[in-house]
Amino acid sequence: MTLSDDLNFAEHGGEFGPATPESPVIFGIAFTPKIIGILVGVIGLAGAGYILLNLLMPALESYQQQQAKNSELQGQVDQKKATIKQIDKVKDELAQAKQQNVQVLGLFANEKTLDTLLLDVNRLVESANTSTSINTVRAKLKKFVPVSSKPEPIIDGSLGLLVNGKLQRSSINAEITGTYEQTQSIIRNIERLQPLLIIKDYQVSSVPLESRSPLDKTPMPVGPGAIDTSFQLQVLMPLTPEEIAAAAAKLAPVAPVAPVAPVVPVVPKK
Repeated sequence: MTLSDDLNFAEHGGEFGPATPESPVIFGIAFTPKIIGILVGVIGLAGAGYILLNLLMPALESYQQQQAKNSELQGQVDQKKATIKQIDKVKDELAQAKQQNVQVLGLFANEKTLDTLLLDVNRLVESANTSTSINTVRAKLKKFVPVSSKPEPIIDGSLGLLVNGKLQRSSINAEITGTYEQTQSIIRNIERLQPLLIIKDYQVSSVPLESRSPLDKTPMPVGPGAIDTSFQLQVLMPLTPEEIAAAAAKLAPVAPVAPVAPVVPVVPKK
C-alpha cells in the first residue's frame, strides 16, 4: 500500500467512523436478542422454581395436612353417627325386651289370680256337668288344699338352673271326681287358664257307679263309671327384685372355713 492510499484511507475514515455496536457487551459477551431471550427464560425458570419451592410447596403441604385433618374429622363424625345409630338400635332392642318381659310376666300368676284360683277351678269343674239326669255322674271338686301358707322361691333346680331364684311357686293338692270325659275336659280347661300352672303327681282311680234294685237290693252299675283324680297344682309367680336378691343370697356358695390347727404346748427340756 502506498502512502497515497493510506492518506486516502484516512481521508475516507470519517465515512467508516467507529461502528456503534448493535448489542451491549458485558464482560466481553455481546448480549444479542437470542442470548437475552435465553437469559430471560433461565431467569423465568429460576423464578418459577423459587416460587414453587418457597410458596407453592408449603401451600400444597398445608393443603394436604388440612385434607388429612378433614378426613380425620369426617371419620370421627361418621363414627359418632354410627355410635348414635347403635345407641338408637340398643334403645329399640331394650324397649322390645321390656315389652316381651311384660308379655312373659303376664303369663304367670300373681296374688290376685292366686286368690281367685279356687273359684276358677270350681267353675271349670261345674261347667263339665251338662246333664241333670239322676243316673249321670256329676263332676265335683272334692279337695283343694294349699301345701304351704305362702309361695316359696324356686331354688332347687326343678324347673332348670336359669329359673332358680327368679320364680316362686305355690303348691295346691286338688282332687276331682267325674267321668273320663268330664275329667279330660276339666284338665284341659285348667291348662288353658291364663296363669301358668303345672300339674304334677297325677293319679287316677276308677269308682264304678252302682244302683240297687228296689226289689232285691242287688247292686247294679248304671251309666259310666266315676273317676277320682288327684294331682298337685303348682302356680308359678315371678319374684320381685328384692326377693330375687334374697334368693340369690341363698344360692351363693358359702366359702369353707379353714380348720384351725390345734395349739400344742411346748414342754421345755430338762
